[in-house]
Parts: sequence; C-alpha cells; structure tokens
Amino acid sequence: MTSDDTDTDADSPRVPIVCDACETTSRVPLSAVADAVERHNTQLHDGEAVAEVDPDIADRIADLVATELGLLDETE
Repeated sequence: MTSDDTDTDADSPRVPIVCDACETTSRVPLSAVADAVERHNTQLHDGEAVAEVDPDIADRIADLVATELGLLDETE
C-alpha cells in the first residue's frame, strides 16, 4: 500500500459494521466495507451473512439513493 492509499483511507468516511453474534461493532473505510464484512463472516461464521453494515445506516443510505434517483418523487 502506498502512502496515497493510506491518505485516501484516512479521509474516507468510516462505516459502522455490526455483528450481533459476536456482539461487536467496528468502523471501516467506505472502500473496505465489502471486504471487511466478507472476511469477518468467512473467518468467524463459516461464510454465513451475520456481520453487516449497521442497519440504520444502510436504511439511510438507501433513502438517500432513492431520493437522488427520484424514486420517492410523488406523481400528480
């Protein structure tokens, strides 16, 4: 990893990842979310999808995307 990669991760928004089975929460850079969740689930839960992005955050992101795409616009 180059120092540019480190600077990018340091400036990147950090996303909360939760695992109810392990009773843990961690925050990882946005660019590492998918890998972190997959790695946790593979190593600790035999690949079962247990750890995930905090559901409240995932819902908020989904709402923002839907608004941006105009999916929530009311039609008259």
